[in-house]
Amino acid sequence: MTQIELTKAGIVSQARSLGAEFVGFAPVGRWEEHGDVPAAFHPHRFWAGAKTVIVLGAPLWLPIMEAAPSVLGREQSIVTNDLLDEVAYRLAVWLNRSGQPAVNISHDGDEEGIRREDPATIFSHVWAGQYAGLGNVGKNHALLTQEYGPRLHLASVFTAQELDGDALIEEDLCNHCLRCQKICPARALLGDQDRKYAKLDQAACLNYDKRLQRAFREPCGACLKVCPVGEDRKLFQSNNFQKYFEERKILAKNPAAEEYRDWVHIRSYGSLPLEGDPGQTL
Repeated sequence: MTQIELTKAGIVSQARSLGAEFVGFAPVGRWEEHGDVPAAFHPHRFWAGAKTVIVLGAPLWLPIMEAAPSVLGREQSIVTNDLLDEVAYRLAVWLNRSGQPAVNISHDGDEEGIRREDPATIFSHVWAGQYAGLGNVGKNHALLTQEYGPRLHLASVFTAQELDGDALIEEDLCNHCLRCQKICPARALLGDQDRKYAKLDQAACLNYDKRLQRAFREPCGACLKVCPVGEDRKLFQSNNFQKYFEERKILAKNPAAEEYRDWVHIRSYGSLPLEGDPGQTL
């Protein structure tokens, strides 16, 4: 292979042509410099030759997420994760063909890269996204972006090429409104407003997710859809946060309530009944 010195602009162009909406660059030194992630989950522990992590992202559409949990949300999650895995693999192939060693890391469902129950979570794309300047980690342990809040999926590519890192977003995008914590159906986000990140009860989150899996309704997405951060809220004209919190009470009284007609309709197809959920057709 002939080694070609690739530019960041060229890599961004290639990644976007393959389907990535977000592309950011993080030198591996940022993991040690900031110390947010245990050393066992730093890039060099996976591949000693890694010099730069290229983080790739694809957005999730708010109108589908608002009806979660549903089979349509499940399919949206599968499609975006599959897309990112293919983009990351193809980008790694392109880099290797150019003489720049690279390895792609598939998506995972964990926010911190420390969920020991799932062997796929060897690396946290969420923290990689922060170190690559795509956003910063919010109270709900998800990466918040200016464009879509936490409503996106991520994958990464490690490369041996040394590339300048993108500027970090210094502004705390999370306003600590606690909506994510209040709406969590598993009560998995704990702690008061003073905590920078909620304490995550992983067992509670996993157990609720398994319940949704049995009904073909995963992922939950409650803490993501209720987050006020993101320009997508203006795009889709969705800023009625009280609607999320009044849903169960209103639908219990009137399953045909007009303001929830679209959410109920989406949940009525493709999934099994979920006990205790009034917003579905049994």
